[in-house]
Amino acid sequence: MLDADVTDSVVGEGCVIKNCKIHHSVIGLRSCILEGAVVEDSLLMGADYYETDADKRLLAAKGSVPIGIGRNSHVKRAIIDKNARIGENVKIINCDSVKEAARETDGYFIKSGIVTVIKGALIPSGTMALDIINQKQREDASQLETNAECVFLE
Repeated sequence: MLDADVTDSVVGEGCVIKNCKIHHSVIGLRSCILEGAVVEDSLLMGADYYETDADKRLLAAKGSVPIGIGRNSHVKRAIIDKNARIGENVKIINCDSVKEAARETDGYFIKSGIVTVIKGALIPSGTMALDIINQKQREDASQLETNAECVFLE
C-alpha cells in the first residue's frame, strides 16, 4: 500500500494499492488499484495471479488493460469478480438507481441495484456503465417507436 487512504475496509494480502481512496469496502487477494481510483461500498474479489510488467506492456500494445482497477476510475456499490480488468477513467456507479439489467455481453449486470462486473470481464477505459445501459434503453425505445409507433418522452 503506497499513499492510500483506506477507511472502514478490509484489504487482503498481496494487494497493489497506490495513491487511491478506499472506503467501506472489502478488497480481495492480489487486487490492484491504481492512482486516483476511488472504491466505495464495494467488494473486489481480487485476482488468481499477478501480471508482470512485461504482461502489462503486451496488453497495452494490444489495446487491453491489466487486471484490477485503472487510474482515476470510480467504483461505488459494486461487486467486481475475480480477474476483472477495469480501464482508466471508468465510472461504475448506478446513478440512475437501475434495479435490474442483464448486460453480461458487456461484462456486467445489475441485480437489486448493485452493479456486478463478471469474472474476467474487460471494461474499457473511459466507460461509464450506466451510459451503456441508457444507450441500450434509447436503442430499444427507438426500435419500439419504429415498430409500434409509440411516443417516448425524455
